[in-house]
Amino acid sequence: MKISGKVRWGIIGCGDVTEVKSGPAFRNVENSELVAVMRRNGEKAADYARRHKVPKWYDDADKLIHDPDVNAIYVATPPSSHAAYAIKSMRAGKPVYVEKPMAMNAAECQAMVDVSEQTGVPLFVAYYRRALPMFVKLKGLIDMNAIGDVKMINLILHWPAKPEELEGSVGWRVDPRISGGGHFHDLAAHQLDYLEYIFGPIKAAKGLAANQAGLYEVEDAVTATFQFEAGILGTGSWCFTVPERQISEVTEIVGSKGRISFSFFSNTVLHIETETMVENFDVPNPEHVHQPLVDLVVKDLRGEGSCPSTGKTGMRATMLMDNMVGKLN
Repeated sequence: MKISGKVRWGIIGCGDVTEVKSGPAFRNVENSELVAVMRRNGEKAADYARRHKVPKWYDDADKLIHDPDVNAIYVATPPSSHAAYAIKSMRAGKPVYVEKPMAMNAAECQAMVDVSEQTGVPLFVAYYRRALPMFVKLKGLIDMNAIGDVKMINLILHWPAKPEELEGSVGWRVDPRISGGGHFHDLAAHQLDYLEYIFGPIKAAKGLAANQAGLYEVEDAVTATFQFEAGILGTGSWCFTVPERQISEVTEIVGSKGRISFSFFSNTVLHIETETMVENFDVPNPEHVHQPLVDLVVKDLRGEGSCPSTGKTGMRATMLMDNMVGKLN
């Protein structure tokens, strides 16, 4: 399915993520425009439309989905409604770009992929690191064999609890009925998706998960080991209740000729060490971090290129996380 003319987007769920990270990208990209937004709170939808100069707003998702001026849909709600809105949109013949994590669990992801294949309507997932400049640079270094044959990948993401969690206020990201998981599902999704993008499929993954601090229902600590089909081994350690002084967020890629370390979330610096050099590459993010990937989505829809983040690839990250926390065991 290809779109002739401009890709005319409607957003379902114009919340915080759409203010700067994603929303403006849909009007900044060539041959793309944002024509409608929807939020259940009509006043907030109208306010968003006014501030972002969007012609139409709705408080009913079905009306946006069936608006004839909308020919593609961005689902930016929490994960609990990703599958329902994406499936409705695809059945209405409208390509979908859905936020990550792709859905509540691997089964919902599979249902979305099945509808995309049955209808022939494209499905993309907002794993925008696949197109961000720093991560493009990193993939280039790996592809040019800058550190030799990759042997090991080690992930550490240790962050403190949010102040409101310590005070007993639980946000939707740690409510399993809305998010499908906790901070692990929200953040590890980006990491696992990107690592599969540059190193290929992970063929085996297992982990242990625990709720150690009791601040909310879902796990707050996860450890995992995994192996890629290419033979690379990986480890991961995620904890979301460490003291401030113990914050640590680093990914290390170990090769036969050196290593690269970087942060997925904290900065845009690639640190590379080999026998002959030590160098830092600082590759800043664009103002709207979704924009490079949205550009690829639009090109794909218009038959001018391809987008590397699809429903099939997006499903992989959710499947791996479900496995690591024991949902698929």
